[in-house]
Amino acid sequence: MAALTALVLPLAAMVGLATPAQAATSATATYAKAADWGSGFEGRWTVKNTGTTTINGWTVEWDFPTGTRVTSAWDADVTSVGNRWTAKNKPWAGSLAPGATVTFGFNGTGTGSPSNCKLNNGSCDGIIDPVDPLPTAPGTPTAGTVTETSAVISWGAATDDKGVKNYDVVRDGTTIATVTGLTYTDTGLTRGTPYTYTVVARDTVDQLGPASEPLTVTTPGGPGNPTAKKMIYFTQWGVYGRNYHVKNLDTAGIAAKITHINYAFGNVQGGRCTIGDQFADYEKAYTADQSVDGVADTWDQPLRGNFNQLRELKRKHPHIKVLFSFGGWTWSGGFTQAMQNPAAFADSCYRLAEDPRWADVFDGIDLDWEYPNACGLTCDTSGPAVMKNMMQAFRTRVGSNYLLTAAITADASAGGKIDSADYAGAAQYTDWYNVMTYDFFGAWARTGPTAPHSPLNAYAGIPQAGFNSADAINKLRAKGVPAAKLLLGIGYYGRGWTGVTQTAPGGTATGPAQGTYEPGFEDYKVLKNTCPATGTVGGTAYAKCGSNWWGYDTPATITAKMAWAKAQGLGGAFAWDASGDTSNGELTTAINNGLN
Repeated sequence: MAALTALVLPLAAMVGLATPAQAATSATATYAKAADWGSGFEGRWTVKNTGTTTINGWTVEWDFPTGTRVTSAWDADVTSVGNRWTAKNKPWAGSLAPGATVTFGFNGTGTGSPSNCKLNNGSCDGIIDPVDPLPTAPGTPTAGTVTETSAVISWGAATDDKGVKNYDVVRDGTTIATVTGLTYTDTGLTRGTPYTYTVVARDTVDQLGPASEPLTVTTPGGPGNPTAKKMIYFTQWGVYGRNYHVKNLDTAGIAAKITHINYAFGNVQGGRCTIGDQFADYEKAYTADQSVDGVADTWDQPLRGNFNQLRELKRKHPHIKVLFSFGGWTWSGGFTQAMQNPAAFADSCYRLAEDPRWADVFDGIDLDWEYPNACGLTCDTSGPAVMKNMMQAFRTRVGSNYLLTAAITADASAGGKIDSADYAGAAQYTDWYNVMTYDFFGAWARTGPTAPHSPLNAYAGIPQAGFNSADAINKLRAKGVPAAKLLLGIGYYGRGWTGVTQTAPGGTATGPAQGTYEPGFEDYKVLKNTCPATGTVGGTAYAKCGSNWWGYDTPATITAKMAWAKAQGLGGAFAWDASGDTSNGELTTAINNGLN
């Protein structure tokens, strides 16, 4: 870890912000380099009201030498003219009561330090305090008790001329905790997995010293199936009406039983990837009781919302990888325009996923195009090669070590969507496909016939040939997609009709059954109590209660599907979406146990 140098630039004589008649208003601005990764750095300015009256609006100006520049900023609007940089307060951060402070930050390139600073046009005297020596490296960590899911790490104290404030504990290159003592218990680990720890001391002005020597520990035991992927979708909109948050993945026990999360969705518009919901993604402030780590967000922290909660979840469950999923049913219409320039499209998505504010959150990109060279909510006529071209462009951009996946159709009918695009050609660039083996049937056919939306196999009377999981998987394999790159899809919900008199599948209906969020759709966690399964067909379950008829998967049918997936040599399974599971994650438990 690079040593971090903090430069403190006090404004001499408490530079005034007003006329002499308002001399009670004064302030200081302080600069510190918070991080340095060689090719760039993070800088932070702190403005403090040292006067006796409220400040309404502030502007910080400084010079950078040629070759040093700001590349992105947060909590202030930063602009430049030549080498002169100006930061103006955001609307919510302009008012500072006496004694109050506000901090804004930025990422930059180059090695220079700021000079000639001004605060609200008041001159800074340019005097820079001598550089405060960095703390020493802590003693090499040692391991205490190590279990399948936890490890106790201890280290020797570092020294500093003004004292050590705390220590950052770093696991596999990511800071997971800041503590004041000389020991830390790391939890949420995976059995049979090596972890490497270092410790870095922080002095009283938040300068980080050099890292300790590394310690590698391996948790005992071994995973039941270390190669099986167990992915689940987390939807950004779940934080609203569903009141489902990243923390629920932890409290339900889901996080401990999955390997990957697809965060749904980023938008595709104007030929590029964009943020889908700015508030839910990275602005929503979480209270302590809603937060994964039990600590409330502050108004001025650089990252909030789902992205920060995912960061906290990964710290607690370091085995989880998170992919940023773009598109989906509603936002797939933008892919056609984006694929007019595949390289630029791929670059935009990668840059968004790797934005410095949340680059540590995402480990890959998932592309959910419904559907290339076929019709979903919108239709595409780009040609069968478009899928291969897209995945090739993305692999070229993201490199070989970045996860790249795609959610794809399960329509195995003759001349259907699987036949419309070159999924086999695209597979060479893809880590795996999430085959959407659900939503084969539903109450968009208002009068029926009733049929479970996620049959594993065909059965007598199935409404359409090729609309089942086995046919989809077999067709993709026959076209040349390796079985290990196919994940079987599981829906954590049911689709149903009302006005039904026949218990067995194939009955007529008068329309979609009532659902909590939309007609004809209901979460498993609701259906298991309101309309328990009464039978199985085609490897999935169905239920008849009153005049309503629902088809959905249960723990028992999921267990059978996982056995089938293992027998076929598939890469694992995935689920849409987490919020449909029970509070103790019984469907995810069935996937995990079935694949182990």
